Amino acid sequence: MRIAVTGSIATDHLATFPGRFTDQLIEGRLDRVSLSFLVDELHVRRGGTAANIAFGLGLLGLTPLLVGAVGADFEEYGAWLEEHGVDTAHVRVSSTRQTARFMCTTDEDQNQIASFYAGAMAEAPLIDLAQVSGHGGGIDLALISPNDPAAMTRHTEQCRELGIPFASDPSQQLARLGREDVRRIVGGARWLFTNEYEAAMLLDTSGWTREEVLGRVGAWVITRGADGVLVDTAGTGPAAFPAVPVRAAADPTGVGDAFRAGFLAAWSWGLPPHAAVPLGCALATTALEAVGPQQYEVSSADLLSRIGAGYGDSVAALLAPHLTARVPLATGPVFTAGGTR
Repeated sequence: MRIAVTGSIATDHLATFPGRFTDQLIEGRLDRVSLSFLVDELHVRRGGTAANIAFGLGLLGLTPLLVGAVGADFEEYGAWLEEHGVDTAHVRVSSTRQTARFMCTTDEDQNQIASFYAGAMAEAPLIDLAQVSGHGGGIDLALISPNDPAAMTRHTEQCRELGIPFASDPSQQLARLGREDVRRIVGGARWLFTNEYEAAMLLDTSGWTREEVLGRVGAWVITRGADGVLVDTAGTGPAAFPAVPVRAAADPTGVGDAFRAGFLAAWSWGLPPHAAVPLGCALATTALEAVGPQQYEVSSADLLSRIGAGYGDSVAALLAPHLTARVPLATGPVFTAGGTR
């Protein structure tokens, strides 16, 4: 199955603040906030929502098509993604703008304050999904993840025109999207992904009720951090799944992206949500234990151990044939047709 992941490709600048943001907020003065945080660490990592999701899919043995816009500084980053199973042939390289930048500070409670510079992402609306599909051997599912808003609406509309099933992941861009944009991006999605806070934002911005959203999508997948995941469908009510326990949390950046990669990988293998969610949660927890959204490694033994402990041996047994065929047993080099990664 060919999954096209559209969205942002960026370099992440990740800092840590040895305190709590909430301790710096003064009651009654929140209308004039002016704060500066002295941070202890700075990590520069490869990131961007689409690139992070494609990276996770590549680790699980798929060859996703990455669809986004970057600057001329992308060469080394592109080689990294190719080494990890991502097809970057359809990434647009700008001649005038740099690759996008994500700047994020995380406090000791794992709260985050972030800014995003779009850069070359502004050219993403120029990418034609019809050409991507034609040159990439067809697209079985397109994921519309955070991107330039015009690109998100254009690529969603192209999916409808071309008959390509799509998943909608508006997440961070809900703050920039208007009511009609949200409705265009969400309506008709096979899967809708948000976290719990974004779910409330989506309802507020779209003007739809929960029931109206569910009547327009195949299923709504809502991530809730340590509280796990809800999969909500019309007529049946939400199914709740626990999170996978964390051994040692390091950095929450990109954890939701890893979840989406695991979920979509399992779905592409023909597995139901009660197997897709556990793989997504196991991959998300693995990402949480590393600093940077593309710094984690996976092994089939570790993923199956996490899944078995959290969801039972029967769920692990559903995933085992697929993971053992595509993911190394232990952490280490992965051998592919193109060499070692």
